[in-house]
Amino acid sequence: TGKSTGKSTGKSAGKSRRDEVKEVSKKEIDDKIKATLARLSGGGKKKRQKIRRDNREDKREKQEQEELSNVETTLKLTEFISVSELASIMEVGVGDVITTCMNLGVIVSINQRLDAEIIELVAEEFGHEVEFINADDQDDLIEEIVDDPTDLQDRAPIVTVMGHVDHGKTSLLDYIRNASVADGEAGGITQHIGAYEVAIGPEKKRITFLDTPGHEAFTAMRARGAKVTDIAIIIISADDRIMPQTKEAISHAQAAGVPMVFAINKIDKDGADPERIKQELASMNLLVEAWGGEYQSQDISAKKGLHIDDLLEKLLLQAEMLELKANPDRLAIGTVIEASLDKGRGYVTKLLVQTGTLKVGDPLVAGGHSGKVKAMFNEKGKRVKLAGPSTPVLVLGLSGAPQAGEKFKVMETEQEARQIATKRAQIEREQSNRASKRISLDEIGRRLALGTFKELNIIIKGDVDGSVEALADSLIKQSHETVQVNVIHKAVGQIVESDILLASASDAIVIGFQVRPSSGARTLAEREGVQIKTYSIIYEAIDEIKAAIEGMLEPTKEERMTAMVEVRETYKISKVGTIAGCYVTEGTINRNSHIRIIRDGIVVYPSKEGIVGELASLKRFKDDMKEVKFGFECGLNIKNFNDIKVGDMIEAYEIIEIKQTLD
Repeated sequence: TGKSTGKSTGKSAGKSRRDEVKEVSKKEIDDKIKATLARLSGGGKKKRQKIRRDNREDKREKQEQEELSNVETTLKLTEFISVSELASIMEVGVGDVITTCMNLGVIVSINQRLDAEIIELVAEEFGHEVEFINADDQDDLIEEIVDDPTDLQDRAPIVTVMGHVDHGKTSLLDYIRNASVADGEAGGITQHIGAYEVAIGPEKKRITFLDTPGHEAFTAMRARGAKVTDIAIIIISADDRIMPQTKEAISHAQAAGVPMVFAINKIDKDGADPERIKQELASMNLLVEAWGGEYQSQDISAKKGLHIDDLLEKLLLQAEMLELKANPDRLAIGTVIEASLDKGRGYVTKLLVQTGTLKVGDPLVAGGHSGKVKAMFNEKGKRVKLAGPSTPVLVLGLSGAPQAGEKFKVMETEQEARQIATKRAQIEREQSNRASKRISLDEIGRRLALGTFKELNIIIKGDVDGSVEALADSLIKQSHETVQVNVIHKAVGQIVESDILLASASDAIVIGFQVRPSSGARTLAEREGVQIKTYSIIYEAIDEIKAAIEGMLEPTKEERMTAMVEVRETYKISKVGTIAGCYVTEGTINRNSHIRIIRDGIVVYPSKEGIVGELASLKRFKDDMKEVKFGFECGLNIKNFNDIKVGDMIEAYEIIEIKQTLD
């Protein structure tokens, strides 16, 4: 009886198992039948134990597979992957992803990149969660060296000078460096970030200074300055009060956890009251040492050099307390201070080395750009072969102009640097916003009134990256609930045809800051109906965009180009200056035309705010001329400017008044 019961049990168990695996495959069914027949022929207690053990193992295997599949439902992705890539990662058909997108109201193509929000929604539809990995996070996995404390050596403090425009930042740096730089600032404002290294006292203790622009329009650059700095000098004028820009600078320093030293400037002026400034600081919960607080403060006169030595001593004392150290014997890491394009030398990047030593020949990556260090120069323009921690240097050899504030890193090989840069550049490219229709500033007010306008797309080109970034950030801040300002592309260099094509496709306005369009770009812009606006003062651009958005564009003065003149010869004549032998390539130049000199697409004169270039004379042969037309040669010289070079282009223009209409 026991045997027959065992057999019948085995038979029924065999049947149930066979039913369970029918859905799997024919081969597995056959295997199970063979195993069951073998057990039927053998029977016995040992066989039944083996069956139970096999069942337990099967269950355990199933559980492990379920746990594994749960882990696999979380997708680790970078933003802006394409439809086909997402389908491949989720192991579903591309058509299914496209259909899901359409159900969400988004029309996509197979190679179109999706933004983060859409990726999350689509993944959710297919039962996946999404974890976004930053491109930089991925790249930083390549090398994360923890320095041995015994390898660390003392390094110079990096000091940022911050404060309100005209409170004397550049004058202070100028005095410390004994160089005449302050007079060269346009409108009293440092247009570009600078980095300078100075040696103090008989021991030649080094301090690296960062000079950041003073107006709140340059918030982005100043914020980056605060990130790389060890100590912040907050300069305040004793004959003024604490201005919004100063408060903003203090906020940046506090947010970055940077110790502050207050320099109360212009104590030599009538009406100077340093105690009032200290009182204002106290009302902001910033007590200086003289008032029993923790913050160091020094009354100075940057112009006359009063008490500057005391200020520097306080900086060195603060630096000693911070115990600043770095390992010079490793691959260099640091920050990009500024980047620009020089036609003769290529991309020129000012770097601040923070750890390690940068050498000529090192392969490095900065943002979406890579290259090999071809040459290095210190702030005095002298060639150097090495740059240790806290040293600012000018570097040649990068493939492009990285953004100010971007981290740079030296890699083992040039190929490795190039791979990382390519990956980063691809992600940067995908962040260009989409748009709908061509538009000019003058139309924004009308469209706002009609309630049809939603986005204003802008392309920004500038002479250095810091200015481009600051202008972009300032313009984006002008957005409000009715109008979204999108900066769809920003770069260093001349306005070229590709910028116009992008503007045409995405209905953008092209804004140039201290750069001009090439002749090809200007012609293409006229043909495509793309508006190009050029500025030399950042506030003009901000104010005009703001006025346009508010729909209150007043009748304005506008430039109209009247001629382009090519310089073919130059002659130096005593008591007269440089005479340029020219050929009129476009339009008609008048004796009373306003002019500007363009060299390699960059405006070299006038370079200061509020100055208008004028002709001192205009001649054909020996005759004075009122105008010279297209196709004729002429001789001219320019008031207060003699640095004309062969190949320069002279742009002549007139100022005309354009009345705003809502038609």
